Amino acid sequence: MTTPQQPLHSGFGAASAAQDVIEGIDLTGKVAIVTGGYSGIGLETTRVLRAAGAQVVVPARDPERARAALKETEGVEVEEMDLIDPASVDAFAETFLTSGRPLHILVNSAGIMATPLRRDARGHESQFATNHLGHFRLVTRLWSALVAARGARVVSVSSRGIRFSPVVFDDLHFEHRAYEPFLAYGQSKTANALFAVELDRRGRAEDVRAFSVHPGMIVDTGLAKHVPQEALRAAGAIDEEGRLVRDPARQLKTVAQGAATSVWCATSPQLAGRGGAYCENCDISPVVTPEREAEWRADSGLPGVLPYAVDPEAAARLWEVSARLTA
Repeated sequence: MTTPQQPLHSGFGAASAAQDVIEGIDLTGKVAIVTGGYSGIGLETTRVLRAAGAQVVVPARDPERARAALKETEGVEVEEMDLIDPASVDAFAETFLTSGRPLHILVNSAGIMATPLRRDARGHESQFATNHLGHFRLVTRLWSALVAARGARVVSVSSRGIRFSPVVFDDLHFEHRAYEPFLAYGQSKTANALFAVELDRRGRAEDVRAFSVHPGMIVDTGLAKHVPQEALRAAGAIDEEGRLVRDPARQLKTVAQGAATSVWCATSPQLAGRGGAYCENCDISPVVTPEREAEWRADSGLPGVLPYAVDPEAAARLWEVSARLTA
């Protein structure tokens, strides 16, 4: 399998913050959309893109909450959109397209994690529907604006949670197998990574490039609200007293560090002419070999992506399935 997973040795690392990687980059005249851009690493992504001069649009299920969170970041546009509602995604996309603007940067940062079993109106499992299908629909509806940018980047926030599951094509929505919150989460994060692979293949001729990222483990974003405290302690994310542990070398990051790889993928000139890669710690991740997989799974500080999360054949299959499910 050919792969773009060749580290660049970018000069940045696990402790780099979003502000570090965007230093010296002028985004004046550029337009960005950041889903989830009003909380956690999405909020930091919005802040630094706006500070660099970009026009930033933040779609939000709760616009008033988003405006309150963004009150200190002047000039951000907030529009209503619920990722799990196809009509809402379509309405947001149509509003943006009507503005006539190109779309230079799309950061798919919104997501849910390890939730109890829920289904959307079509019966799709909610983590797959929100984390993957909603973003798939958004990207395809905004395609003409991405092409019009003549040099667009789409960044999807994946996760080291890919380790929990590949995409199980025979039972995407847990209709024939027992539901496990982290299996569903892992499947959706693998889908994010595969989406970037196929999106980049389809878009590169029109200079639409795509990346997926592992931001690190950032516990204080609200994303982990369904994760038991004992699981967070077992992962080393909190200590025995429940206090946050910060250790970028083990992927235990601040919000600013967690947003860095998304911002790097969205803006870095180091990635010119590249795409389809899974990235972490502000660099392209190597593929985990079978000989190293046990070590990788045991050591959260080792960079790497599992082969099934960047497999072009699985990526192409996922695209076709997603197109049917969002038709």
